[in-house]
Amino acid sequence: MSEVRAAALVDLSPERPVSVDLAGTRVALVRIGDEVFALDDACRHQGGPLGEGILRGNRLACPWHGWMYDVRSGQCVFPQRGGPVPSYPVRIVGGEVWVQLP
Repeated sequence: MSEVRAAALVDLSPERPVSVDLAGTRVALVRIGDEVFALDDACRHQGGPLGEGILRGNRLACPWHGWMYDVRSGQCVFPQRGGPVPSYPVRIVGGEVWVQLP
């Protein structure tokens, strides 16, 4: 595993997801309060960009077809439809957001 700097915390708007490329891996970053969560950016349904989705509480909806994922775990809220998207550990150090990638 390697840890990659993803963003400055101040550059992430609360409750507004963003897509970033981290060492060749597309990741959706989601800030809720002072916490940041990192998920694979591709929806399990048809690969929609989760970083362009809509956040409702701790659930992120894909902008293409509305599949929803829990940002804390990557688990699909509709388990009968699909499995989870990978989620990645996040650390915030000195105002910088670091994501651990496989």
